[in-house]
Amino acid sequence: MPWLILIVLLLAIVFGPSLWARTVLSRHAADRPDFPGTGGELARHLLDEAGLSEVRVEQTERGDHYDPEDKTVRLSEANFDGRSLTAVTVAAHEVGHALQDGNGYAPLRARTDMVKWAARLQKIGSAILFGSILLGAVTQAPGLGLLMAAAGIATMGSAVVVHLITLPVEFDASFGRALPILDSGGYLPPEDMPAARSILRACALTYVAGSLVSLLNLWRWIRFLR
Repeated sequence: MPWLILIVLLLAIVFGPSLWARTVLSRHAADRPDFPGTGGELARHLLDEAGLSEVRVEQTERGDHYDPEDKTVRLSEANFDGRSLTAVTVAAHEVGHALQDGNGYAPLRARTDMVKWAARLQKIGSAILFGSILLGAVTQAPGLGLLMAAAGIATMGSAVVVHLITLPVEFDASFGRALPILDSGGYLPPEDMPAARSILRACALTYVAGSLVSLLNLWRWIRFLR
């Protein structure tokens, strides 16, 4: 029974933030006829107001994000064409990342570099893992298990580092940039600001959930090595 309780608590900690974030975003996803524009239109307006007319705004099927390499804010169809509170707030959040990039925000640059480095390291780790399995099947060498564990730790560890760097970047985009813009710029009625704050918190917590999953995977590999 204690093990069952521990497993339930672990699942709640790991997957709870992501489920809560989806619930919050869905709750405010209904179109608002009182809003003057869509999420995509607001993103374009905010970028132009900030002097970032070179940054593009596009619709995507790969989830809302800002691409610092292509200088592009990408929004899902619902947030690009929608007039909901979620669409407007998420658009402002992604514009917040563009503002970080335009201001030379060091943590964003560090995350961009780390993502490239981590992707390469994960490819190497995956190749080592696959090769170790093949060699182990042929040679039955016990040391290959340690090699597999080391590759797994390196691969999962790089993902943890990326997520840890990502968290302050996301919170700054949400609460250091998007929320003040929506508030002081009068883009949302005062009564909508608490809900917008919840949406921005949900955006940040999706990355918290990703960090917890990465930590769980790293812990599994460390246990295997021990």
